[in-house]
Amino acid sequence: MTIAGTRLLDYTNVVLFDLDGTLLDTAPDLVNALHKVCDEAGQARPPAELAARYVSTGAIGLVKLAFPDRDADALEPLRQRLVTIYESNICEHTKIYAGMADVLDALDASGARWGVVTNKLKYLAEPILEQLDLLRRCATVVGGDTAAQSKPHPAPIHFALAEMGARAANAVYIGDAEKDVLAGKAAGTRTVAATWGYIIPGHDPHEWDADYTIDHPRDLLTL
Repeated sequence: MTIAGTRLLDYTNVVLFDLDGTLLDTAPDLVNALHKVCDEAGQARPPAELAARYVSTGAIGLVKLAFPDRDADALEPLRQRLVTIYESNICEHTKIYAGMADVLDALDASGARWGVVTNKLKYLAEPILEQLDLLRRCATVVGGDTAAQSKPHPAPIHFALAEMGARAANAVYIGDAEKDVLAGKAAGTRTVAATWGYIIPGHDPHEWDADYTIDHPRDLLTL
C-alpha cells in the first residue's frame, strides 16, 4: 500500500496520534482494571461498553463514572488502585485498531514520520507500544507528564514537534476526543477527529470543528 501522491502527504510529513481510542484499543484492559476496583470496593460495575467510552477521561474519569457519589478525596485512592491494577495487566487484551497497521506501514514506506501524543503517563504508554512492537517505529512518545501542561493545551504537541525537529504547518494530529482537536488547532497542526474511538455519550466528533472527521483509520490515506 502506498500513500504517495495523496492529499495527506501533500500537506504533511509528520502524523501524530493520540493513543487510547485512536491508535490502540486499550479499553479492554482499562475496563478490566476498573471492574476489579469495583469488586474490591463492593461497588456495582458500570457496563463495559459504557466504561470504554470514558477511557479518554483518564483514570480519574473512570473512577468518577463507577463511583459517582464519592468526593475527590475518596476518589484518589481508587484512582491509584486502578493504575496499580492496570500496570500489572497493561497489555493483555490491548490491540492496534483494524486498518491502523496499514496506515503505519504506508507512512513508514513513504518516509513520513509518526509519533504519539497522549495524556496517558509516558511510563504507562511506552510499555504498551513496546509490547505491540511499535515503540521502535515511533519518532516520539509524549505523555501527559512530559510537557508542562496536558491536552487540550498545545504544549504536548509543541514538545513532540520540537523533539522531531518538525513544523506544525507540516503536521497533522488525530484523536478521538474534542481536547485532541483543540490541542492540535492551538498548536497549529491540521486536525483529524476519529469516530471509531471512545466517544463520550452526548459528544459528536462532527461538531469539534476538526479539519477532517473520519470513520476508519484507512481514511487517513485518502484525505
